[in-house]
Amino acid sequence: MSLKAGIVGLPNVGKSTLFNAITKKNILAANYPFATIDPNVGVVTVPDSRLDFLEELYKPKSLVPTAYEFIDIAGLVKGASNGEGLGNKFLSHIREVDAIVEVVRCFDDKDITHVEGSVDPIRDIEILNVELILSDLEIVNNRLNKLGKKVTMTKDKQELLEINTLKKCIENLEKNIPLRLVSFDEAEQTVLKAFSFITAKPLIYAANVSEDTIAVGKNEYTEMVAEYAAKEQAGVIVMSAKIEAELAALSEDEKILFMEDLGIQNSGLDKLIYATYHLLGLKTFFTAGTDECRAWTFKTGMKAPQCAGIIHTDFERGFIKAEVMSFEHLKEFGSELRVKENGKVRLEGKEYEMQDGDIVYFRFNV
Repeated sequence: MSLKAGIVGLPNVGKSTLFNAITKKNILAANYPFATIDPNVGVVTVPDSRLDFLEELYKPKSLVPTAYEFIDIAGLVKGASNGEGLGNKFLSHIREVDAIVEVVRCFDDKDITHVEGSVDPIRDIEILNVELILSDLEIVNNRLNKLGKKVTMTKDKQELLEINTLKKCIENLEKNIPLRLVSFDEAEQTVLKAFSFITAKPLIYAANVSEDTIAVGKNEYTEMVAEYAAKEQAGVIVMSAKIEAELAALSEDEKILFMEDLGIQNSGLDKLIYATYHLLGLKTFFTAGTDECRAWTFKTGMKAPQCAGIIHTDFERGFIKAEVMSFEHLKEFGSELRVKENGKVRLEGKEYEMQDGDIVYFRFNV
């Protein structure tokens, strides 16, 4: 399963510049609203030094890292939910993603115009968040209108569940409360899945700062964003789209030297990926051998058969056992044989919850 994130933000906050840098694609980034007309999709590999180790050990014919898919969505403006700017056409694209990355301008630059006339990250956040709330509210109201008289007359348990869940959504959305902050039970969550509400998705604020700020790691604007994010149960990272663009043009060795000069250990892209994985509760297991070494993304709490199904549905359907060793043990002992000799290879059954860094061989029969 690859992670899919939508990059959103007001015009001229550095959103498309960031997208250009992390995907190394030549997407138009211009100093005026709506420079990006269509949603652009780019796929990057997730950095993982464990996969590098496996490649060195097994010398596989193929090496497959896990992927992170970014969708760059045109700059939204106040009134987007009512069709202003490019409107709902682009809000619909956000519904397809696993998480939202909201780029917030946290730098001053008189040469780059701001659509609202000044730099104010909290105002920008609230403009965009209101548009997302209004968009979800429209979907709820449209659904209830379609249900018509059933809203007051039905006695069907499933319809009542849907109606009551949607009413609960309305009560909160009308108070400007995003759905990710609302507590829903398991049955209600099942109802919500059919609607792909934007405000129910995990959110990370990417505070875009100047090159001068990146070494310090914060400024007055980013502090405001961090305080706001904490109240919203949202993630926040500080990054510089300009620096990411410069890093994208360098070789790996040059990147390391450049980051050392800047006094940073990880690129903004790496920080964004790690933060999103943490927010979504994602982890990685591996399959390894001389034919292929591959990283697979799974959600915390998934059991061995479900993880087998990520590779192929037949693996889950005919699951027998999972032969498991941890990456740390493989690194410690240096080979599969020595891991086995030290009794660190385990046979796990259907109830085994996969752990981050597990190296697995699935036994199945169909």
